[in-house]
Amino acid sequence: MTLDTHMMMVILAAAVATYLTRAGGYLVISRFKTIPPRVDAALNAVPAAVLTTLVAPAFYAGDMEVKIAMTIGLVLGLRFSLIPMLLGGWGTAVLLRHLMG
Repeated sequence: MTLDTHMMMVILAAAVATYLTRAGGYLVISRFKTIPPRVDAALNAVPAAVLTTLVAPAFYAGDMEVKIAMTIGLVLGLRFSLIPMLLGGWGTAVLLRHLMG
């Protein structure tokens, strides 16, 4: 296995950026006595934004079984809790990769 220097630099840059945003966010929020409503709304939007940045590239770059599994996971997520959604999406991906592979 060879060491890909470019990929290692990307991973290191992502780690530094993650640390700086977490530390910076903590420093900014710790200055407030109470969190203003606009800041609270922005903080509540962060999980959806992060999830989108993780899911969208996988959906776009994935094969048909990935797209089907993610769609099934989405539908299950609208009706059920986290565990059935994850198991349904994962199970679909495993089954389709077995059948299509």
